[in-house]
Amino acid sequence: MKLVYEKSKPGRRASSLPRPELPAPEVPEELRRASPPRLPEISEPELVRHFTALADRTFGIDTGFYPLGSCTMKHNPRVNERVVNLPGFRDLHPLQEEDASQGALELMWRLQEILAEVVGLPAVSLQPAAGSQGELTGLLLMRAYFADRGEGDQRREVVIPDTAHGTNPASVTMAGYELVGVKTDPRGNVDLDDLRGKVGPQTAGLMLTNPSTLGLFDEGIEEITRIFHESGALMYYDGANLNAICGISRPGDFGFDIVHFNLHKTFSQPHGGGGPGGGPIAVRERLEPYLPVPAVVGEGDTFRLDYERPKTIGKVRGFCGPFGVFVRSYAYIRSYGPALREMSEVAVLNANYLLARLKDTYEAPFDRLCMHEFVLSGRRLKREHGVTTLDVAKRLMDYGFHPPTIYFPLIVPEALMIEPTETEAKETLDAFADAMLEIAREAAEQPELPKEAPHVRPVKRLDEVRAAKQPVVRYRFEQHEKPRGAGEPRQLEAQKGA
Repeated sequence: MKLVYEKSKPGRRASSLPRPELPAPEVPEELRRASPPRLPEISEPELVRHFTALADRTFGIDTGFYPLGSCTMKHNPRVNERVVNLPGFRDLHPLQEEDASQGALELMWRLQEILAEVVGLPAVSLQPAAGSQGELTGLLLMRAYFADRGEGDQRREVVIPDTAHGTNPASVTMAGYELVGVKTDPRGNVDLDDLRGKVGPQTAGLMLTNPSTLGLFDEGIEEITRIFHESGALMYYDGANLNAICGISRPGDFGFDIVHFNLHKTFSQPHGGGGPGGGPIAVRERLEPYLPVPAVVGEGDTFRLDYERPKTIGKVRGFCGPFGVFVRSYAYIRSYGPALREMSEVAVLNANYLLARLKDTYEAPFDRLCMHEFVLSGRRLKREHGVTTLDVAKRLMDYGFHPPTIYFPLIVPEALMIEPTETEAKETLDAFADAMLEIAREAAEQPELPKEAPHVRPVKRLDEVRAAKQPVVRYRFEQHEKPRGAGEPRQLEAQKGA
């Protein structure tokens, strides 16, 4: 398929702009271009066909099974899109006066109340734009809390397990804390013996995902909470895997003091490729004074924005947060109503069904029931047949499935992290399991098939190292680099952890 620049012909146009009879404004000399930009010139039919062809090549949750571990790629109900496109929501300006935006404020207030109940904590801010910003916001709250108590200089460390999402250590560093790692024990829990030696008066808190990225609920959560709270530290819950426990158990009841949500994951928002997302944060009473402003508050039948919070950390985002995400999430939660726990129960059931079908062929590093996702290891295929986890992932594309997360968590060699979510039918799960088992058979009998996959995709295996080191981000016309020949060497295996 040619690039749109390669289809360009001088003089062709896909649109005609009006030419008002107004004088052209003077552009300051320092801002003027030396020559017009070289944009593609193409007719409207060709332009439509070009982008339609690109859309046809795009894989998404609407085109197939998307078991990307820890990403919760569930179906996004179309009723959510109808609701968010109601004119009163869609056309509302963020600077609209409060008395003319009561419906939006009420929706945000009600969503806050629901989220508070889901995690068992009393105060919520919707402002953070995504889970990663929710993490940073939570750590900034932690910093403000200890600074207010005169312990800011003393408590400089945040503990993170070796199964943590990559955003956790990044957030710790951005918040100005020092990272302290803790190991995982043979059952997939936080290693309590390792933990006890790393928590003390210097500790600000723990960042923990529960269930973890291994898909396992930590069996020592009560003891973990006791260790941190007895040292005066705070407990932070990474809500990336909240889809496993909604309506069943609550992080606040485990002892967590701060929780961030991933609305786009747990409560069904089209996401990927950089957004959109929503990362609200919930806290205990003693941390509420530090939450971002403005806070959405209800007073009888009216709602307003409250900026009078003297101890607030300030704003972490423009306006009140990603409003469209709020509407979709609210619609999704209300569609379940009191039966919200069914969402998590089916997610856990689907994951355990797939695990049961695959664990004898692909190694399960921990012999336990999983939660909403699970991790397998492809090291047996690599050891016996030279077929890597990357090969398995690429071959899955030939069977019409998006690959799962691979080479993460880092503590599992040749890892495959699989999350089916609650919205997939048994027939889809069986088709995926059959494909995984067939690939294992191919590895033993025809290893060149997975090693050279994908075979039927529009784009074959890429040179990932070269793409990272020498990215081509613009078209250079006559000077544009020509593609390399098919016979030239290429990258065949991703680096561990890539």
